[in-house]
Formats: sequence, structure tokens, C-alpha cells
Amino acid sequence: MLAKVKTAAVIGLEGHLVDVEVDISSGLPALTIVGLPDAAVQEAKERVRAAIRNSGFTFPMKRIVVNLAPADLKKAGPSYDLPIAVGILLSSEQLHADGTKAIFLGELSLDGSLRHTHGILPMVALASQAKIDTVIVPEMDAREASLIEGASIIPVTSLSQLVSYFHGEIPTPEYTPGETQEDMTLPALTTDMAFIKGQEHVKRALEVAAAGGHNIIMCGPPGSGKTLLARSLPSILPPMSTDEALEVTKIYSVSGLLPPDTPLVRQRPFRSPHHTISNAGLVGGGHWPKPGEISLSHRGVLFLDELPEFGHTLLEVLRQPLEDKVVTISRAQGRVTFPANFMLVGAMNPCPCGYYGDPFRQCTCSPGLVSRYQHRISGPFIDRVDIFIEVPHIDYEKLADDRLGEPSAAVQSRVQTARSRQRDRFASTPLASNAEMTPAEVREFCQTEEPARELLKAAMKQLYLSARAFHRILKLARTIADLENSDIIKAHHVAEATQYRPRRIL
Repeated sequence: MLAKVKTAAVIGLEGHLVDVEVDISSGLPALTIVGLPDAAVQEAKERVRAAIRNSGFTFPMKRIVVNLAPADLKKAGPSYDLPIAVGILLSSEQLHADGTKAIFLGELSLDGSLRHTHGILPMVALASQAKIDTVIVPEMDAREASLIEGASIIPVTSLSQLVSYFHGEIPTPEYTPGETQEDMTLPALTTDMAFIKGQEHVKRALEVAAAGGHNIIMCGPPGSGKTLLARSLPSILPPMSTDEALEVTKIYSVSGLLPPDTPLVRQRPFRSPHHTISNAGLVGGGHWPKPGEISLSHRGVLFLDELPEFGHTLLEVLRQPLEDKVVTISRAQGRVTFPANFMLVGAMNPCPCGYYGDPFRQCTCSPGLVSRYQHRISGPFIDRVDIFIEVPHIDYEKLADDRLGEPSAAVQSRVQTARSRQRDRFASTPLASNAEMTPAEVREFCQTEEPARELLKAAMKQLYLSARAFHRILKLARTIADLENSDIIKAHHVAEATQYRPRRIL
């Protein structure tokens, strides 16, 4: 007898419908899975056999063929366990139901219980798009699945419970979202700006960067507070909208980094990879590509500490994502595109010993060594950074001062006001912040007064700025004007934006 059950596969961040066809015929006992399955799907044979027996059902001692259609779509992961088991029960007439009216998702344990499964969110979103109302998921994944509106989520704990539900022996255990979802956040290491002594000009630069989503690099001697300042940035960023939170949650769900008790990521990501990371770890990759650090920091912050130590190749692969806000990974089997709309925050020393140009300690590096160290970061990469700020040595008097600085909550309030102006400005476009503007939007929204144009003209000639730098100064000036609730860009806005350009090629 032939049985059909619907499930889903995840390619990149998108779900794809998969039909699980099970046919039981006479012949030597065997279970064969076809349809381009990977090793995890092939291993489902033993998990499904043990789960069916330990749940009190009979595993047919006949020839069983399981086809995962479409056959040219790669099937990976253990989420096919439940639909394969349901298909076998339907085909052997131990279960009576229509397997095409719902989507079945879940990994089976040997005792028949269901385990946490990665990628639930994009697969449930696919069910909603395909007009399939019912989705069967493991009970621990029900809260994540319920984030998609309009889907009827049926949480089950075991294969036997699912059969009892279909036979009408127990009531439908439809999941109803609770009120605790507002408190679901992932922990993040953040620092309140009030506890950072001095460095007021750097705090101002971080405020401007947060208000417009701009990239920033901090350069200074060891111990000047670069890492601490970078870790304070998430505390002044505005909260994510619901759509942004769902985007980030989908990435973490597919990556397997979303804990079962944290179905919705509400805090902006802060990723800080070590400089020994590989290209695939940074931008994503693998035989079947998975999101890398730049996608895991989507809508948040990617912090690269000791920036020159990352190496030339690693930094150069960031150039395209910094410009396009997406990363496309091509393999022989196809192409996958991941979102990568992040704020880049870099921290670096001016030389290997860290004290080049420091007024208090003498640099021990030769001029050639300093030059080679600084040129590890290419000019085209620096050209894609909006803000370059020097972080000097902190005096004892400031460190010993008991007074607290301005708290992050006050700075965040100004940042949120500026972001609100940008949302209103870009309401008819897909843009979310000033840093995402293209030359067309710069021309439309970056209106400057005459003194500002004259100042910008002089800066272009004296600093030999590129066309990209010209647009980035205007976008940065637009953000500074937004912080002052100004509709037009004035001369002092352009002056502040220009001073954030690097004064030398690194």
C-alpha cells in the first residue's frame, strides 16, 4: 500500500515542501530511502525502526521503499524521522489519517519520543505560505513554531501520542502561545556607558554609529577601553522590531543556535569571533552552506577585535557583504543567499607593540614594521567604514573620578528618536537606516545648505576622497542631523562627519 506524508526541507533560510512517499511490498525485509538523502536521513532507518517498536506498534517485515520528493532536492538532518514513521504506519494500516493535510516535523528517539529539531521557524513559515494549516512539531519546539501567525500548531511528545490524537483517543493538543513571549531574550555581554570613564568623543562616535547603523573602527593603545566601548554599543541600539526579530530568529534556528526555551531572539546579536576564524566560519559555507558570523550578527553588531590580526583575505571577503548587506555562497549544487545587514565594529592597535604615537610610552617598532602592520587593512576596506576614531590613553584623574557618565538609557533614547525619523523617511522603501542608502536615496534625502556644500567641496579636494567616501560623508552627516532633529544638513554636520574619515591610509 502506498502512503503519502508532507514535510519540509530547509535550503539556506528558506523552506521547501517535501513529499514522503512510502510503499510496502512483498519481498525480503528491507528499508530503503531514496531522494538524495544525506547520512543523517539514511540513519533514520534505525531510529524509525526502534521508535515504532518501542511505541507499541509493529514494524512491517517486508520490503519498504521511502521516496523523498522532489528527488533532486538535497535532504539533510533528522527532521524526516517523524514523517517517515507516520508514512510507514499509514502504509501498514496501523494509522488511519490523511498525511497530506498537515506537515510533520521532528526527530525521533529510540523510545518514540520527539526531540528538539533545528530550522522549525522557516519550515512552519513555508506551511503558512503553502496554505497548509496544521503543523505537527515536537512539544519543545511549539513556542518557536507559534511565532508564525495563522498556523495551527499541534505539539506532540511521542509517536504514540500522535497516533492516539489521529484516532480520536485524546483531544487535539493545539498549542496556544502564552504571555511570556515578551520576555524571551538571548543573553548578551553588554556594558552600560555610565561606567566607562572618559573617552567622551568615542562615546559620541558610537552614538552616531548606532543612530544610523554605520560601521566604525577604533584605534588606540592597549588598555584604552576599545573592547569595553564596543561591548557598550548593544546597550544604546534601539530594540528590534517584530519583523527584525523574526529574521534573526530564523537564522539562529537554521544554525542550531536557538535554545528550545528561547524561541524568539529579541536582543540584537553581538558576535565577536576570534581572529583565527576561517573564511567559511566568517561568511558562511560548508558542503551545504550554513550561515557564518556575519549572518549571525544580522541586525546587530559584528565586533572584530585586533582587526589587523584577521589577515588580508578574511577582511577582503567582508567587502561585498558590507556593501550589499547580503552574502551569496555558490556551490556546485546551487547558490544560497544569507542576509548580512550588520554593523561592523573594529578595534586595533596602531602598531604591533601598540604604542605608536602614544605620548606616554615609546614605540619599540621600526617604521617598516609599523607600515606593514597598518597596511594589513586595505584602502578599499577602510573606504567602506564610515567612522574612524582614535581612542587615546586615559588619565588617572578620569579613572579615579567617582562620578558616573551619561547612562546608556539616555543615549538610547536619542538613538531611537533618530531611528524613528529614518523609519518615517524610508517608509516607502525597504531601507531601515541611513547607512543603507544608495546614491539615489542620498540625492533625494541628503539636502544640504550652501555652506555645507562648500565645506564638503573643500574636503573632497584636500583629502582626495573617493566617490564612495563622498556618499558616506553625506549619509553620516544625515545621521548627525537626525540626532539634532534637523531636516537639512548644515555645515557643522558635514564638519563632524568629515573628521571621522581616516587621516591616513591604513
